[in-house]
Amino acid sequence: MKLKVFITATLLLTCICTLHLHAQVGEQRHNFALGINGGINLNSVSFAPKVQQKNLMGITGGITARYISERYFKMICGAQLEVNFSQHGWSEYYKDYPQVGYTRTMNYVEIPFLAHLAFGKERGLQFFIHAGPQIGLLLGDSQTIDGDWDALANSTNVVTEQHGKPIDNTFDYGIAGGAGVELRTKAGNFIVEGRYYYALSDFYGSTKKDFFSRSAHGVITAKVTYLFDITH
Repeated sequence: MKLKVFITATLLLTCICTLHLHAQVGEQRHNFALGINGGINLNSVSFAPKVQQKNLMGITGGITARYISERYFKMICGAQLEVNFSQHGWSEYYKDYPQVGYTRTMNYVEIPFLAHLAFGKERGLQFFIHAGPQIGLLLGDSQTIDGDWDALANSTNVVTEQHGKPIDNTFDYGIAGGAGVELRTKAGNFIVEGRYYYALSDFYGSTKKDFFSRSAHGVITAKVTYLFDITH
């Protein structure tokens, strides 16, 4: 079911972008821009059974390519593709047991494919929204264990099945969306954006025989991007 949602979102975005590229209802643009991006992730994981957590900070950065196809009334329409290195994972925190801690950092190569809709001046300040599918491939992971977890073996509200457990699914997919502001100048385009990623896939097995029925990333990202125009 989750894969169907992802495929539907991907096909819908592809259709929208294709229509924009071929439509003649707006003022045509052929603006291709290329650049770099970087920022900070605040990560958590949706587990079932639930695992108590606090946000885990990670880094993200990579390259960005964007194509603006038209301006329709006051709306600027296009598509954006990124290839990023991004750190996800989770950090466990138990209020009743502050002496223990567990952190799992997971490094991904991610590719978001986003619809780009902006409002504002061609040269100057714009407000934009992004939405679309995202895929990722796990490069590797690491864990840090603090304290004596064996002393909590009889605690009913502490889940430790995930500690040291190998990742079952290295392919990740979901939906990303965000909003931000862009300053378009002759020296390039300067962008500040907030984004949220909701994973539809589970990185642990989620069949009836598996311990977790849900293990999916949730990521809040704050990032900056610099783009320079290749074509106008």
